[in-house]
Amino acid sequence: MQKFIVARELEQAPKVLICAQPTWGVDVGAAAMIRQSLIDIARSGCAVLIISEELDELFDVSDRIGVMFNGKLSPIEPIGRTNRQQIGLWMSGLWQKAA
Repeated sequence: MQKFIVARELEQAPKVLICAQPTWGVDVGAAAMIRQSLIDIARSGCAVLIISEELDELFDVSDRIGVMFNGKLSPIEPIGRTNRQQIGLWMSGLWQKAA
């Protein structure tokens, strides 16, 4: 069902798309299809915001990444300038101590 909802939304050619846990609960094949669809629509000019707990997913499909902790947003970094360890620290709110 989830992949049909994603397909329906993508078919409307949105200018902005917000996805929360886009591949949660789907099989591996459907997850790959959804991820590729999100990449494709972003490349076509759509702004895509993905909210996910899956770091692998975020690193696979994102250009930039940020973390929310206690209602505050971390710095936004290009994927190439960060790593899973840094994001894990940010998930604990540790960027706030450096600021």
